[in-house]
Amino acid sequence: MQPLTIVSLIVASLLLFACWALSPKTLKNFPPGPPKLPIIGNIHQLKSSTPHRVLRSLAKKYGPIMYLQLGQVSTVVVSTPRLAREILKINDICFDDRPTSTASQIFFYNAQDIGWAPCGEYWRQMKKICRLELLSAKKIRSFSSIREEEVSNIIKVFESKAGTPVNFTEMTVEMVNNVICKATLGYSYKDQATLIELLLDVLKTLSAFNLASYYPRLQFLNVILGKKAKWLKMHKKLDGILEDVLKEHRARRRNNNHQEDLVDVLLRVKETGDMDFKLTDEHVKAVVLDMLAAGTDASSTTLEWAMAELMRNPRIMTRAQAEVRSVVKGDTITETDVQSLHYLKLIVKETLRLHAPTPLLVPRECRHDINVGGYDIPAKTKIIVSAWACGTDPDSWEDAESFIPERFENCPINYMGADFEFIPFGAGRRICPGITFGLSMVEYPLANFLYHFDWMLPNGLQPHELDITEITGISTSLKHHLKIVPIPKVLSKVR
Repeated sequence: MQPLTIVSLIVASLLLFACWALSPKTLKNFPPGPPKLPIIGNIHQLKSSTPHRVLRSLAKKYGPIMYLQLGQVSTVVVSTPRLAREILKINDICFDDRPTSTASQIFFYNAQDIGWAPCGEYWRQMKKICRLELLSAKKIRSFSSIREEEVSNIIKVFESKAGTPVNFTEMTVEMVNNVICKATLGYSYKDQATLIELLLDVLKTLSAFNLASYYPRLQFLNVILGKKAKWLKMHKKLDGILEDVLKEHRARRRNNNHQEDLVDVLLRVKETGDMDFKLTDEHVKAVVLDMLAAGTDASSTTLEWAMAELMRNPRIMTRAQAEVRSVVKGDTITETDVQSLHYLKLIVKETLRLHAPTPLLVPRECRHDINVGGYDIPAKTKIIVSAWACGTDPDSWEDAESFIPERFENCPINYMGADFEFIPFGAGRRICPGITFGLSMVEYPLANFLYHFDWMLPNGLQPHELDITEITGISTSLKHHLKIVPIPKVLSKVR
């Protein structure tokens, strides 16, 4: 360890002790919670590969609304649909802000994106643009040729590797990234691999443990330990790529002979000036980065979990394949066909319930003092809603931790934010605006995988032996990549 690092840690420890010693020890009527250690509070209890499971275990002991002291950050965790409704619907205006960090401020142009921007007129207008222009049903349909091309490409790769194990995880990540980059940036973008690598680095940075995030008074540690310089360097590279993207799109727009992608939409809105504020290039780059970052991981993770559950449940796999093969006529699946695949949609729903891409919703921050569930929550308290705990709540779901798509048959519950026992995309004003786009990147590829192939586990592995150990990073995914064997449909009939 470098001498500067050692000195920094000693100074930080002394300051942390001073902060702890001077902090008030008498609290309001806060929710109950686990005992705290001096200085660090409950931080040690979240140092887990699956924090959503740790929090649910603690909630079983201390209650569905629970108080944690994470360093200097007061945090409240809610774990039931009733309390999620209080936070995300009844008191949504009080809880619609995001707690930001140095890293999110740097990467997202001082929170000028949609995900991290504070609620206000700018956020409302940008969300409206996102809903009406960027991610409308019409715009998403216009990207169908991109989805079809990329799914066709991965089908060809699977066919070339017929009878041998493929790394399903890696291949679907690449496919999803290709679609998102092309829909956002256009076909001709030349530095996609570099961009994807930077995006993954940004997402890992945002989800990584950072001591200064729990001690706002110690932000100087990010400078002393070199983290801020590293983040600024990453941002400079990313900004350079996005600048090139804008220049390329402005040149192409002058020719006016190409399909409009998401960058084109933002540039068009910027040029028309139909907003109450001046839209700048930084605003455009921040929102583009939002689109890329939000879609980079969630869809591929959901595809991975859906296929893993199908491999573990042969009965469900057989029924799903029978459905898609009875509906589809010919060798090509259309997106119209997908709308008729009732059972496949139940499988996707059940995957999202049991394996939400973000089992702990992006944190919120309390605007003012408020009472929730009979407990006092002061202003600036960080709020964590456990979508996974709501989705596996035994009072809402029978046999809650089993994969049973049939539970959604004739069931009105959906993921659009009105049913708080099922909120994989969040709820309220901060609900994910990309639900339709994300689902299109799960349902259409999955239908193709089930139609064109039968699937086997490698090396004689039995369904119940498939390792589904979780790990939480950018999202909660399989700890070990899913490796399975594709058997083309024609070949499987011959066998």
